Amino acid sequence: LPLIALESDSTEDFFKRLDTYIHIAIEQLYERYQFQGRKKAATFKFLFTQGVWTNGESLNPEDTLEEIWKQGTLSLGFVGLAEALVALTGFHHGEQEDSYKLGLHIIHHMRKRTDEATIEKKLNYSLLATPAESLAGKAQREARRKFGTIKGVTDRPYFTNSFHIPVYYKISALEKINKEAPFHQLTNGGHITYLELNGDASKNHAAMEQIVRAMKEAGIGYGSINHPVDRCLSCGYKGIIDNCCPSCSAVGEKNFERIRRITGYLVGSLDKWNTAKRSEEKDRVKHL
Repeated sequence: LPLIALESDSTEDFFKRLDTYIHIAIEQLYERYQFQGRKKAATFKFLFTQGVWTNGESLNPEDTLEEIWKQGTLSLGFVGLAEALVALTGFHHGEQEDSYKLGLHIIHHMRKRTDEATIEKKLNYSLLATPAESLAGKAQREARRKFGTIKGVTDRPYFTNSFHIPVYYKISALEKINKEAPFHQLTNGGHITYLELNGDASKNHAAMEQIVRAMKEAGIGYGSINHPVDRCLSCGYKGIIDNCCPSCSAVGEKNFERIRRITGYLVGSLDKWNTAKRSEEKDRVKHL
């Protein structure tokens, strides 16, 4: 979305360009469905002859897959709503109400187009809030190469996950939940809202319950509460460890396992993740 916004001369032009790219994506997904549909059940014997998909056990090895593929979904994803809004209005949707309304309008428009494709193609098109594990950095680098460094748009090593309020923006936990929840209703292909805590959540059950109840009441479809989980490999101590184990005084990162959530994955080390996602994790605002 930020690339489209930067290419556009106005909000009206943005929607015209967005429609062009949506059309390309819808047709590309349809071509892929047709290509896969011409394959035979024998090509994917386990998936399509063992009942993994409904009625798959009734297929003969030489049967093609057009009908059974219709149970699947064809998802159109997006990344960087926040940066696109900054490019269009000067503010992201956490900063200004008009930008927030425009952000909802953009995602509502995209959902409308996938719903129309579902009716036209008689297939399950959906809109996906993409975490963009590698694309978040790749797309940002391409945008910066073409348009230079623009504050709030291309000045960080990543684009923001889907419709999320930027991770670095200071916002209360409840406000973040309430602002992101309406986007969950629009992204029927998948979505997540997470809160990053700065303490040991196991020692504050009341706060955990308050957050979960707030997510439920706001309409969050998939919510996550992230908090640091550290373990000392020398003595087995579990808790929050800064630079020194409070139990055995071990020091040095090689002595600690640090569990963090990156795009849906719980990882013990960030070393294997790309620089964009490591930067994103470092920038996250921690909620009390």
